[in-house]
Amino acid sequence: MKIGIDARAAIWYRGTGIGTYTYQLLRSLYLINRQEFNWRFFWPGDEYRDLDIASDSIFNSIEKNKDKFWEEVHIPARITDEKIDLYHVPQNGIGLPKGNSCPMVVTIHDLIPYIYPETVGKGYLKVFLQEMPGIVARAAHIITVSECSKQDLLRILKVPAEKITVTYEAPEPIYRPVPQKKARAFVSEHYGIQDQYILYIGGFSPRKNVKGLINAFKEIRKDVGYPIKLVLVGKQVREYGDLVVLIEALGLEEDVIWTGFAAVEDLPYLYAAANLFVYPSFYEGFGLPPLEAMACGTPTIAANTSSIPEVVGEGAWLFNPFDSMELAEKMYKLLTDADLRQELGRKGLMRAGEFSWNKTALETMEVYRRVLGKRG
Repeated sequence: MKIGIDARAAIWYRGTGIGTYTYQLLRSLYLINRQEFNWRFFWPGDEYRDLDIASDSIFNSIEKNKDKFWEEVHIPARITDEKIDLYHVPQNGIGLPKGNSCPMVVTIHDLIPYIYPETVGKGYLKVFLQEMPGIVARAAHIITVSECSKQDLLRILKVPAEKITVTYEAPEPIYRPVPQKKARAFVSEHYGIQDQYILYIGGFSPRKNVKGLINAFKEIRKDVGYPIKLVLVGKQVREYGDLVVLIEALGLEEDVIWTGFAAVEDLPYLYAAANLFVYPSFYEGFGLPPLEAMACGTPTIAANTSSIPEVVGEGAWLFNPFDSMELAEKMYKLLTDADLRQELGRKGLMRAGEFSWNKTALETMEVYRRVLGKRG
């Protein structure tokens, strides 16, 4: 059976949840099953070489993705010419061909544009709201990444339950424990951070609630008994200015460190060197950063909303993200008790071990079989 997959998000969105999902799914599908399925990973240009997968006729590319040509002309023609049996679009179904020459599967990661529209760019919001009803109608089956997102699909778009399958994401293999002494030496050398710190990774949209984290940090930074910083990792975006204003208003300029963009290969060291990781987001379709932190053995505190409790299980402490004082209390308790941190880090590591991209790929292939009317 020939399975076509839109592979663009693997590089375009690398470092985001959708990019990581696409990248790891492609690699795992390819490595696990090359007998039953004949893979066709559709790709514009030659950037697919960064995927680290042999290019033995797997990729079918054109020079570049230009406007709508890719989605409206190139892909439908290739699906027909190559007799593709099933086509999968992993990036929320955006770019799904409008024809139905073969069954289509889409992965919808979340419906945040419906739930928090004010936190989404206007261009993407318009496209998402216009196209999503048609995408779910044309799709033969929908994969989503959490039971929370499944419930959103049922509630908001009225998708029949039998048309939805949940396949969880997972930490990438790079996320594993690093001895803290080694990690701190790396962070000191590459980022100039000498003090112990609380870590946040995960974007700066208002939905991420970084303001709540900053407010909570202010409450405890002088009380833990040793110098402690708050380290914020990520490239500067439009919300950066508002956060700087808050930091300055609270007198935290010397205590909050912005690293800017950090390479993926640096993240395990940043996680492992931290005293704890905090993920205060109001809403996530899955939420990879807390799972990455847990996979590194870093004690983790996360919001008790949306999919996050489903993902972290008992491997992280939970708090109400609308209550910064509750977060402050939990941060203080962990920062002042090394035994508690060690115990929570151990629980998180065990929980993270329950997720794997191989499992995600196997469950995805089972969706393909069901759609194609096969069993096996």
